[in-house]
Amino acid sequence: MPVDALVRRFVPLQLDVSDFSELEPLYQTLNDRPISSVEDLEQWLVDFSELASVISEYASRSQIDYSCHTDDKDKEQTYLHYIENIAPKIKPLGFQLQKKYFDCGLADQLGETKFNILSREWREEVALFRDENVPLQTEAAKLIKDYDKRCGEMLVEFQGNTFTMQQMAKFLEESDRDVRQKSWELVESRRAQDRQPMEDLFDHLLELRAEIAANAGMDSYVDYMWRSLGRFDYMPDDCSRFSEAIEAVCMPAVKALNEQRRKDLQLDRLRPWDLAVDSHGADPLRPFDPKDVEQLRGGCQEIFNRLSPDLAEDFSSLKFGQNLDLDSRKGKRPGGYQASLPESKQAFIFMNAAGLHRDVETMLHEAGHAFHYMWSCHEPIYFLQHAPMEFCEVASMAMELLADEHINVFYDEAEVKRAVKKHLEGIIRLFPWIATIDQFQHWLYTHAGHSVDQRTAAWRQIRHRFSDPAIDWSGYEHFADAMWQRQLHLYHVPFYYVEYGIAQLGALQVWLKSREDREGALAKYRAGLTLGGTRPLPELFSTAGIHFDFSEQTLRPLIAALLDELAS
Repeated sequence: MPVDALVRRFVPLQLDVSDFSELEPLYQTLNDRPISSVEDLEQWLVDFSELASVISEYASRSQIDYSCHTDDKDKEQTYLHYIENIAPKIKPLGFQLQKKYFDCGLADQLGETKFNILSREWREEVALFRDENVPLQTEAAKLIKDYDKRCGEMLVEFQGNTFTMQQMAKFLEESDRDVRQKSWELVESRRAQDRQPMEDLFDHLLELRAEIAANAGMDSYVDYMWRSLGRFDYMPDDCSRFSEAIEAVCMPAVKALNEQRRKDLQLDRLRPWDLAVDSHGADPLRPFDPKDVEQLRGGCQEIFNRLSPDLAEDFSSLKFGQNLDLDSRKGKRPGGYQASLPESKQAFIFMNAAGLHRDVETMLHEAGHAFHYMWSCHEPIYFLQHAPMEFCEVASMAMELLADEHINVFYDEAEVKRAVKKHLEGIIRLFPWIATIDQFQHWLYTHAGHSVDQRTAAWRQIRHRFSDPAIDWSGYEHFADAMWQRQLHLYHVPFYYVEYGIAQLGALQVWLKSREDREGALAKYRAGLTLGGTRPLPELFSTAGIHFDFSEQTLRPLIAALLDELAS
């Protein structure tokens, strides 16, 4: 059930969040307020949380508006205003309040476990904060905005119509191989037009990030981001071992799937445009009309109606224009995400639906994130409402898997089998891509000052390690060399990608348990999500009835279960 909106008790109702001169006195009030007891500190945290919630909602809404309309000058200026004139000025003020939290000498006397989590995170943020990094972070945010704008401007003309990159994906599912090849070449050629500007933009980001790490006294940006992301439960070496496990376990499975695909398609060799089409020549899965995204929303609503009355009620609270922007169109940034609106206690889902099965998976995925927020936003301390991303992605990926049982909302019986097969195969194929992006990021930030040619060579080596050589890219190697540029995480949030792999293992565990006891698995899933960020990562996993581990010991049986399901 949706939680009531925040009632302001500290922040004035008439506050203009876009005016820093109105925000600064509130920070000063909190900084000047005496804290002489645990009760004082608890109230101080509640008031600080309220202020942070109000500002966060303003920031989220300005980002949402710009994401949906990158070609709208007014929305761009509003978002830029926050990036340039609000965020840089409140960061040092927030740092001063975090210091006050520790300096009052009472933080250790806050009895609940959740405050230990808060202290652990804030201690890292205080240790990393440097005034000189604020303008660098602002500059990086503006570059990321430019990346989004450039992506939003990518359009192609095909078969007499104008399409976004996301909309063009449907042609890769066509049985006519000539259509697939032409559409693929057209998209890749359009992306290639921006390859050099994207390289230049990324070089600038690398320089800024290296300087940020150095200012914070870190040996590399890897060390800086590890602490910044609050990764307390695993280290970079664990990611390397995870990649090795993926190479050992998933790559043989991917190669076998590709060989079967080649045989089914009766081809001498697979090309990049042969990987999405149905291998038995069936028409593409078209779960809804891309011109009517209500069909997508309505279908997912019916899935949740069948899964759980609670899920159904929460999903039905999401409304077009207020909580949903689903269609793909000119001027809209790529990708999909869920944004939290912490003052109104609402979730927002953004995506680029083009009438594909993947759109259904994305809708279910982002709905999982939305449920997570709606179930955890009852926590009064804003800073503790969000779990680590490794568990946030369990919420979304598990929801995709749980929904497969009712995917016949969109398909007939034969199509259901194809849709589930496509989903499960996609999970197996995703792991090598996760390893590719993760290991590429580690290379990027441990080879300071590298050239574009060196970066391309490293990308080739890492991509080949986690790619099937049976996929023939001859004549198109230059397109493969720039594939990393479409992975927006590399630009937006460095090192945020391995979480998908860690979380997928958790989601698969939820899925397997649900096959034995759906109600019990759903109850534990919800129990874990309800905790928000009030418990350490391993405890969140265990509360959800799963275990936090991403070694080969955990990966191998889960991939085996997927292969068994695909063979049944």
